[in-house]
Amino acid sequence: MVSLWNSSLLKKTSDLHGDTWNIEIDETIVENSPALNWYQYISGSFAEFRCSLCTRTWGSSRVQVLFHFHLNTASRQGTIKLRFYKQECKTCSEPQWEDADFSVNNTDVLVERLVKKIRMRCYGEDLGEANRSSVFDGRFNGPHESAHCEACRLGICSQAN
Repeated sequence: MVSLWNSSLLKKTSDLHGDTWNIEIDETIVENSPALNWYQYISGSFAEFRCSLCTRTWGSSRVQVLFHFHLNTASRQGTIKLRFYKQECKTCSEPQWEDADFSVNNTDVLVERLVKKIRMRCYGEDLGEANRSSVFDGRFNGPHESAHCEACRLGICSQAN
């Protein structure tokens, strides 16, 4: 999964002043608690889920993704830590937290938004506020299920009830 994110980032590295950036998944990062000299960005996108118990699939229009990022200016190396917030199946009696499956298009949209924040925070560029929209390229039925959303439970989901 991380290779998809790094591949998308590689397409956008020309916007990052020749510095080398790498994305790594880190389930331990916490919202509003980036390490010293790190920045935070939270964004959401459409993704699909599959229950590991009953194999039911569902789409969610607002899957939250947390990024912490830092540029080491001396080595010209940037690090991006990434955490996906999970969801659980609403039909299973003892559901597991399931990982989101983002399409290539929506991974590109999220990386594009992230690169914009990196350019603003790490390079001091003024880029305005326009963002590209996510693509709803899967099945999507019904409202957001806040009771089954990890980000809602933690109070950071933009669609929490």
